[in-house]
Amino acid sequence: MPNDHRPKLGSTIAIQKPVFNTLLARLREAGYQTIGPCIKNDTLVYDSIESINELPYGYISEQNAGHFRLIQAGHKNYFDVIPGAQSWKQFLFPPRVDLFALRKNDKGWETITPPLDAPAYAFIGVRACELAAIQIQDRIFMRDDFNDPIYRNRRKRAFILSVDCSNPAGTCFCVSMGTGPRVKGGFDLNLTELDDVFLLTIGSELALGLVSDLPFEDASAFMLSTAERIMDNAAKKMGRSLDISDLPELILKNLDDPYWQEIGSRCLSCANCTQVCPTCFCWDALDHMSLNGLETSRERVWDSCFNPGYSYQAGGNTRPTISSRYRQWLSHKLGTWEQQNGTLGCVGCGRCITWCPAEIDLTKEISILRKEASK
Repeated sequence: MPNDHRPKLGSTIAIQKPVFNTLLARLREAGYQTIGPCIKNDTLVYDSIESINELPYGYISEQNAGHFRLIQAGHKNYFDVIPGAQSWKQFLFPPRVDLFALRKNDKGWETITPPLDAPAYAFIGVRACELAAIQIQDRIFMRDDFNDPIYRNRRKRAFILSVDCSNPAGTCFCVSMGTGPRVKGGFDLNLTELDDVFLLTIGSELALGLVSDLPFEDASAFMLSTAERIMDNAAKKMGRSLDISDLPELILKNLDDPYWQEIGSRCLSCANCTQVCPTCFCWDALDHMSLNGLETSRERVWDSCFNPGYSYQAGGNTRPTISSRYRQWLSHKLGTWEQQNGTLGCVGCGRCITWCPAEIDLTKEISILRKEASK
């Protein structure tokens, strides 16, 4: 029922689920493109949404090593499905982006630089692990000594409506990484879904202005305890676990272990794991020349350390084998990343396991490497 007072920053309110449409409309009125999970071509993608009815109502996702399937479970929740191959990275660090172009005229070469104006995105339904991944990429692209202007301009205009994850999938291990299933911070609004209402925790002044006169009620003790119980149960339902107590030392002290060769014999070096990973940031610069020689351009594109050409330098390839490239990926993700950025590069989302056609599971590989190293 409507309340006669205004919510406060940091408070948690409850809205009836249909009211969510009003919130989406206000975000669009404020100039945001509302992007959320929706089902297209029988899979889950992040795309523009305008209504709560476009969310994956009643769906869950069945995930295992090398396996993803959407299932209509018939429940009454909008945010129970665990994301698919896409991540929010594609909006902040686009797969392809023009850097500059050169055009020859009578006076020489004219430099054409694309404007840095970025779209304003409202991300709807950001899981705890995904928000942790965004924060990791913030450290990569917005360091004290370097700022990537493309990422920065997109990031500073992003509105984040995060979601506490109540139904982890079979490849999830966010509890092991300390990134979920409960969202800890860094959001504008955080949503916890109950049977009939959404609980909204207000994390920014911008969000406060958007929800201040929505029909709401204060979250009751019963609602809050129900949310806590849902989160406790979700933490117990993780499909995977990963012991990080001896990382990164385990990997960095065993770079010559023969087990890397065994993993390499199974890995296809297809780069699926890096393309679906929400934290990987390898990229390349490609130059394009017109046939008449009067125009040229350069674009930044996603790349992967599994690409043989990525490690090629004058004189040869520094990682000529698949096993060496897999070792580079995992030793960076769970090893040297911490030395460089103060955190491991994995958030436990499980995408690399789900979308690996060879069904390679890093949680298992680390466990076996630990056993091999102890012999």
